[in-house]
Amino acid sequence: MAGRRLFHKAALGAVAAMMMGRASASGYPTRALRLIVGFPPGGPNDTLARLIAAWLSRRLGQTVAVENQPGNAGNIATAAVVRAAPDGHTLLLVGPANAISASTPDKLDFVFLRDIAPVAGITREPLVLLVHPAVPANTTAELIAYAKANPGKLRLASTGAWSSPHVTAELFRMLTGIAVDIVQYGGGGPALKALVAGDAQMMFEPMSAAIGLVRAGSLRALAVTTATRSPALPDIPPVADTVPGFEASAATGIGVPRGTPDAMVARLNAEINAAFANASMRAKLVDTGGMLLPGSPAEFGALLAEETEKWGKVVRFARGER
Repeated sequence: MAGRRLFHKAALGAVAAMMMGRASASGYPTRALRLIVGFPPGGPNDTLARLIAAWLSRRLGQTVAVENQPGNAGNIATAAVVRAAPDGHTLLLVGPANAISASTPDKLDFVFLRDIAPVAGITREPLVLLVHPAVPANTTAELIAYAKANPGKLRLASTGAWSSPHVTAELFRMLTGIAVDIVQYGGGGPALKALVAGDAQMMFEPMSAAIGLVRAGSLRALAVTTATRSPALPDIPPVADTVPGFEASAATGIGVPRGTPDAMVARLNAEINAAFANASMRAKLVDTGGMLLPGSPAEFGALLAEETEKWGKVVRFARGER
């Protein structure tokens, strides 16, 4: 009898929680929303955030204000959203830094996969394997052969420790066994400038930042890091054609504090996915260099879990933790 009473009590509690969630979402949103971005204005993360914020503002009938809180590889912004009320009015622009940071040496007061609930993906942007025109390689295979024949001669520019380009480079070293020195610069701009100047010879850089220099002939693109070719550079093959199992990309989307009612998450997911069916919005998103990433909250969450596991292995390799 006691067990039966407990069962009925739990069932009534579940129903009450469900009804409260529906009630709390029935008039949602009730005020302006904040979309927190962990990087400065003007970069690819900020560009995506402002596109999706403008779209959601129209769809939800409330202002969605982009709030840049740069620092510590996006972790300052993530911590701010973790601490926010789970009421659907504070959103996080989720990116590859979140999956990478879970395994870096930085001590965090949150666990990303536990404390941030996935809402929806936006885009998945390839990185491009770039070389200075003086490098005697026109393919990934030729680059690997040259690096192995000349160990330590190539310098690889990186946009900062544990950034997406950095861990992509570490994945490349892990799977090919080449010996190249990775040089850290204070962001994508300085790293690209060093590569163009010949101070470094190779680099992995997101498509949105790399494509202009490739089209201008300032740098040579050898491969893209996604498993398939990119519509933005259709003549450039994937690294995986030469290095089996290689895949790296910047998966970006939206998250909210864990505990946000399911009905609010579902509303946000539906509105974001509606952007992919709108010709004008779809064109704007594709123009950023990424491929559209539609799907459910569960599908985006599964992708984030996969990315976190993959980059954890790479970070441990880079730190000598075999």
